[in-house]
Amino acid sequence: MIDSAQGLIVWILQNIVPFLLLITPVVFFHELGHFSVARAFGVRIETFSIGFGPAVVSWRDRTGTLWKICWVPLGGYVKFFGDMNAASVPDQEQFEQISPEERSLAFPFKPLYQRALIVLAGPAANFVLAITILTAFLLIFGSYIITPLVGKVVPGSAADAGGIRAGDMIVSIAGHEVRSFDDIPQIVWDRAGQNLPIEVRRGNKSLSLYVTPRLTDIKGVGGTQRVGQIGIASSASAKTLTRVSYGPFAAIGEASRETWSYVSTTFDFLLRRFTFRLGADQMRGPIGIAQISAQVAAVSYLSLVKLAAFISISLGLVNLFPIPVLDGGHLLYYAFEALLGRPLGARAQDVGFRLGLALMLGFFLFATWNDLARLLKP
Repeated sequence: MIDSAQGLIVWILQNIVPFLLLITPVVFFHELGHFSVARAFGVRIETFSIGFGPAVVSWRDRTGTLWKICWVPLGGYVKFFGDMNAASVPDQEQFEQISPEERSLAFPFKPLYQRALIVLAGPAANFVLAITILTAFLLIFGSYIITPLVGKVVPGSAADAGGIRAGDMIVSIAGHEVRSFDDIPQIVWDRAGQNLPIEVRRGNKSLSLYVTPRLTDIKGVGGTQRVGQIGIASSASAKTLTRVSYGPFAAIGEASRETWSYVSTTFDFLLRRFTFRLGADQMRGPIGIAQISAQVAAVSYLSLVKLAAFISISLGLVNLFPIPVLDGGHLLYYAFEALLGRPLGARAQDVGFRLGLALMLGFFLFATWNDLARLLKP
């Protein structure tokens, strides 16, 4: 019994604690974005919640806002005056009862541009958080660039078949500039089976080659994954490793470029997913994220902070999808309102929210199934 209890405590410390340290600040800053802009526009805020379900701890501030941290730490919400629920569905019944003075404090009665900015502020806060974290890392540690010089080509590999040779300098792959050797796996990992154009520099010549990455099982953070690889290794020469230092403006610029690169790669990944050109077995849910956060935390909690930057980008990006219940779904409704000159009917909005909720629950269950299958895989 004691051993079981100790094992549970160790498991919580190794998995749940890093997960909470990773996801809680990201969710907090997302909701803080909504909260701050809403306050600036004079919206009364009823609830600021981190997590869902019963509250672990709660308190009210001097403005009457209920702040709470809940038992299910998978997200959060800000409930505005005039909303029916956490998904910011307008409360049609309440509209008939509130006074003209209260209408000035209700979110649904604010001008369209203010509502749009309040909704957009959540994802924007996630991008700002990510850029801030990445900027701090660049200012403190700089970055190391591994010159994309091919040191070894695996015999019989995709690169060998495509004509790449040791000593080649990789310039671009599939139209993506290669600045560091680390860029190469990020470009090819989800492009197995595709004939990719690769520009290389061999001596004084520029060559255009084609390589088709092959699916390869690799072990890494989060377990075994099947990814596309071309079969090359970097040069072992110390001359190929360069440390780059940054000033404040240069660090912000590089952090912004890195953020945009992650966004564009994610968009490309999702396009392949939804056009069925890429398998769905790499999709991860809460269990998968907890596994990754635990393994990253085992390396260092500093690495966990940097992982939080990319999780923050992902959260901001996903929330911009035009799916009702997400911020992007609200922005879609506002776009219709701008075109029609009036809000969509209550019935249409209700149906949209129900479909959006069903879609998000489906994604959640599917991602969790993938996590469990990966966890139980021998």
